[in-house]
Amino acid sequence: MNIRVLLVEDSQIALVLLKRILKSSSDIEVVGEAHTGLEALKLIPKLEPDVICTDLHMPHMNGLELTTEVMELYPRPILVISVSVQTDDSRNIFQLLDAGAVDIFPKPTLGLIADDEVFKNELINKIKILSGVKVFRKKRKLPTQTQDFPVENLAVLSSQSFARPKVVVIGASTGGPQALKELLSKLPLDFPLPVICIQHIYVGFLQGLLDWLAVGCRLPIQIAQPGDLPKPGRIYFAPEQQHLELDARGRFIYSDSPPVAGHRPSVTVTFTSIAKFYGQACVGILLTGMGRDGAEGMQAIAQAGGFTIAQDEASSVVFGMPKAAVELGAAQQVLPIHAIAPRLLSLLQNNFLDF
Repeated sequence: MNIRVLLVEDSQIALVLLKRILKSSSDIEVVGEAHTGLEALKLIPKLEPDVICTDLHMPHMNGLELTTEVMELYPRPILVISVSVQTDDSRNIFQLLDAGAVDIFPKPTLGLIADDEVFKNELINKIKILSGVKVFRKKRKLPTQTQDFPVENLAVLSSQSFARPKVVVIGASTGGPQALKELLSKLPLDFPLPVICIQHIYVGFLQGLLDWLAVGCRLPIQIAQPGDLPKPGRIYFAPEQQHLELDARGRFIYSDSPPVAGHRPSVTVTFTSIAKFYGQACVGILLTGMGRDGAEGMQAIAQAGGFTIAQDEASSVVFGMPKAAVELGAAQQVLPIHAIAPRLLSLLQNNFLDF
């Protein structure tokens, strides 16, 4: 059965390009198109699309307003397709995730992007993945307090004592921005460790993501710069299109080496480098994402004696990356996203000796 897609876009050129790309997939059918959010709202109950692709900027009703209405009236997966160049309101794109959209993708343009096979395949695969995502009528407010979890909810528990950690490293892909916001916003102003994040994201969207996250985060957030030493109480993100590693002195370095598991930056590359430098004084956290990037890196952290946490399936948009780590036996604990920050804080307070 074909995946039914509704395109919401006021640019006729973008509509033509999107339809051309999606038509190349035998599994996807564009069942309708709308030039405004108001038009889309009228079409949704008639067309019953499986996935809605919408722009942010449109007349009469923009993408944010549309997403809010859809999630209240006709909840289904929404992919935001918008320009990725940096603008003053780039953070607004990520506000659609707050409203219930699942993911963000760059808008195709005439020439290189529209004719690029990698771009075409990524968009098609993104829609296929989103068609299987479960969404809810109202955005769930997950509890923020620490909760107790039964033993069967834990993956692999180690009986060894752990060294006090000196760094936290987090990897994420599809659904990652929402998960990172939930986790990072719960870290206190006096958090004593550097936090290094690798988020798979399309070129041009990274700074907008950081600006969006910074609104609800107590700790300063920045893109890691070559030569800098990770400092406690700061959150660092890997740059776009480059691997992030540590040199022999523990300072950030960039690498142009080939993509790993299809990604650059790669979660596994950063995890492995940090495991090599910090050894057992490392906490690795793998969040929602498609594929398996980060699984081998998390295994490297566990083998070095560090502590590892994977996001659970129920709270993941896509369970691919955490699942791959669990299957490798690399995840020492599996938790819902709202429990990861409280667990991290409790581990720091107890110096890991409660295990």
